[in-house]
Amino acid sequence: MLKIKAFTFSPIQENTYLLYNQFNQCAIIDPGCYFDAEKEQMAGFIEKNVLKAEMLLNTHCHLDHVFGNKYVAETYGLTLQLHEKEKAVLEFAPTSGLMWNMPFDNYTGSFIYLKEGDVIKLGDDELLVIEAPGHSPGHICFYCKAQNFLIGGDVLFNRSIGRTDLPGGNHDTLLNSIRQKLFVLPDETVVYSGHGPSTTIGEEKLANPFLQ
Repeated sequence: MLKIKAFTFSPIQENTYLLYNQFNQCAIIDPGCYFDAEKEQMAGFIEKNVLKAEMLLNTHCHLDHVFGNKYVAETYGLTLQLHEKEKAVLEFAPTSGLMWNMPFDNYTGSFIYLKEGDVIKLGDDELLVIEAPGHSPGHICFYCKAQNFLIGGDVLFNRSIGRTDLPGGNHDTLLNSIRQKLFVLPDETVVYSGHGPSTTIGEEKLANPFLQ
């Protein structure tokens, strides 16, 4: 059974998620740790709980979700897993960082590409890869059917949706992704978003103003 630890990192207030199980195996999703103190905070949690970091996953590769990729990969000897269409987004991230006056060292290692329907296994637990483009061209979500939760990145927020004015974004595509890929999940599914508080699929069906 997976436990979820969330951190909110950087001035952009991005949510980084650690998923870990009873065997102390850990997946790190969207490490947004920008400052050294943030990197130390995350590493301290991993060390305190005697976790073994086994996976580095990106829902998408906008700068605020990848600040810590290089640190995590080098610290724990991990290969970045992402959708192939996000590789170009990742390559552009340092340029975005300079535009935001937030320079950073980008991940430069090899990749494991994920696609719709892939199943990621962490011990006995499974995450299903769901492609949900619109906020970015290769955005994916990670769905745990057994525990009814979704690591959703920047697709669906509590009473909001991801922005679509960045390169590769498309408003209609994003709305279709939400309706066709996320709203088909059980209403009780908890959505852990890339920013802000968690929500549920049922709540967003009822009250999200962008989807009425």
